Amino acid sequence: MKRIKLFIVLLALTVITAGCSSAEGVYSDKGQVFRKVLPQDISSLDTALATDTVSFDLYNQIYEGLYTLDKDDKAVPGVAKSMPKKSDGGKTLTIKLRKNAKWSNGDPVTAQDFVYAWRRVVNPNTASEYAYIMYDIKNAEEINMGKKKVDQLGVKALDDYTLQVKLTKPIPYINEMLAFATFMPQNEKIVKKYGEQYGTTAQKTVYNGPFKLNDWKVEDKLQLSKNKDYWDKKAVHLDRVNYKVLKDQQAGASLFDTGSVDDTVITADQVDKYKDNPGLKKRLLASTFYIKLNQKNVPEFKNKNLRLAISQAIDKEGYVNSVKNNGSTGMDGFTSKMTAKTPDGKDFSETIDSPLTYNPKSAKAHLEKAKKELGVNQVTFTMNTEDTADAKVSAEFIKSQVEKNLPGVTLKIKQLPFKQRINQEHAETFEASLSGWGPDYPDPLTYLSIMTTGNASNNTGWGNKEYDKLVKDANGKLLTKPDERNAAMKKAEELMLSDAPVAPIYQKGEAHLTNPQVKGLIYHQIGGDTTLKHVKIDKSIDRETGKKKDK
Repeated sequence: MKRIKLFIVLLALTVITAGCSSAEGVYSDKGQVFRKVLPQDISSLDTALATDTVSFDLYNQIYEGLYTLDKDDKAVPGVAKSMPKKSDGGKTLTIKLRKNAKWSNGDPVTAQDFVYAWRRVVNPNTASEYAYIMYDIKNAEEINMGKKKVDQLGVKALDDYTLQVKLTKPIPYINEMLAFATFMPQNEKIVKKYGEQYGTTAQKTVYNGPFKLNDWKVEDKLQLSKNKDYWDKKAVHLDRVNYKVLKDQQAGASLFDTGSVDDTVITADQVDKYKDNPGLKKRLLASTFYIKLNQKNVPEFKNKNLRLAISQAIDKEGYVNSVKNNGSTGMDGFTSKMTAKTPDGKDFSETIDSPLTYNPKSAKAHLEKAKKELGVNQVTFTMNTEDTADAKVSAEFIKSQVEKNLPGVTLKIKQLPFKQRINQEHAETFEASLSGWGPDYPDPLTYLSIMTTGNASNNTGWGNKEYDKLVKDANGKLLTKPDERNAAMKKAEELMLSDAPVAPIYQKGEAHLTNPQVKGLIYHQIGGDTTLKHVKIDKSIDRETGKKKDK
């Protein structure tokens, strides 16, 4: 046993020294530096193209939109000087920009940078998966569908530092929405200079956030430094931020033990080992994980009884307790807790009645009906998941539950790198996929809209006209009638769950080891995961005990 432990320590040290050939290596703690393990790499530096929370998290550090989110996920001015001035019943926003905001190449950040970026998102040639998030801007949907020209988008630079936004209707959560990654500005000169290569390397973009990216080695590391051109650089304490991409969370914990990283997520079987460590933190995220059942590639999934059987066959509490053990909770609904409140102050998710509770008896009954309706005795399908040890354990649990509780159903597991799983979902070249979604703005529609017919993130082949109408009404004629709007969204979610196009599994929790010296770290439930702008490393704290060092 000692020999194995010694080998693990030597292996961790080998990894560390390999990254420490210079004083500025990815594990170096020289100066004010925050070092974090990422479970997967980012997908792109292009804000028009990314769809994943890892990329959105990085964008919070290297780019800045009109607004950013504070510790309570409320919008505060970023590039904008103040909150929008609203006119025309809330449909027209006039936003004044600060004149000292700059890109890392010295160019000023202007209103035109937002006009250009947003037009690029809705331009069908860009093929942005997130274009729909701009559909509340005048003409955005028609432009994205190829029915209108890009320059007809309802956004205009009145002068270099005044932006006018015309909405199709007043949006109660518009300020927070404008803080989201897809609404961040882009420097037209730089985008055009690099063309299709824009955002593919650290050098092929420019930055206007608290930090800039110096180095991105794909599937390995990202190294940031303080952005000297950032308008609020006096508020930034860190000199550097280093991200290490590491799919093996066991190795992340070893690096934490040797003082080589300041933050890493750990797996279920590691939580008990660190239960007395001052660095152990558990948090529940507003993210739902569920199995997408692609009816286009598995014709049997068109059978509602089979879909219900799969959803009811999985013991979700057993799953979060044995597989996760990190603060995750079992999930029968779709909209996560902590996303939105009802008009009377309840958590929206807790008002939803779902038929998708764990119920092996009901699951078997639905399966028997499905077999009769389909005229088959056997059903086999493949579920995609990520290529990490944690994802394998997770998928094996789901497989064992489905096969134990649904006789004649075989679930095969296919492990893929994160980017490939996402790409297969968007291309709809999968059968089933264990997928997740987190809120982009504080409203149930951030979840419900993705399951409308043909939405780029639906990927199941499911659609329902009544559901589409309820979501449309909630985002239209009911916006000024909170109670009716809430009732429509509740009805939509319950209608979708009763049809079971996806099988909800859990709401994501995370068990972190975080260096107690790290102060000022803000976590978000919406958009990117963190804000590092105000982080500082307090070296007067003892990393091992979490207490002030003796002088």
